[in-house]
Amino acid sequence: MMLTRLMRSALLLITLVPCLNHAEAGDSSSAQHQAQLVMDEFMNAFNARDKVRWAETLLFPHVRIASSGVTVTPTREEFVADMDFEAFAARFNWQHSRWDSIEAVHVGPDKVHFKVVFTRVNQQNEAYATFDSLYILQRVDGRWGIRARSSFAP
Repeated sequence: MMLTRLMRSALLLITLVPCLNHAEAGDSSSAQHQAQLVMDEFMNAFNARDKVRWAETLLFPHVRIASSGVTVTPTREEFVADMDFEAFAARFNWQHSRWDSIEAVHVGPDKVHFKVVFTRVNQQNEAYATFDSLYILQRVDGRWGIRARSSFAP
């Protein structure tokens, strides 16, 4: 009787383990997909020079590590107030940017790390600078957003 219960338990466990692993993989796959959608919207809003829409892709406080410094922006309102796309475009002769590659290097159900390469393009439609970066996205209260960016871009 005891052996039969043990065998049933073992059989049940053997049956469930692949299902549990599949569920976890499905959660990670969904997380990566949702995070990727945020990355796409980030670039689209950036190129549209829509600072309110761009801020919607971020989580706050938001951290940016670049130009030998760390910037922590506590609120969406502060981020929007501080962004001047015209000054940015003039300073860097920038017209738009593009993702060259986005690779998920760590994926969990509520956090994704992307290894990113992006290029800046000037008014003559010439690529003039390419940068390696790391973007960290989180799901907070059911919403995905970019929590932190570390870049070699100025």
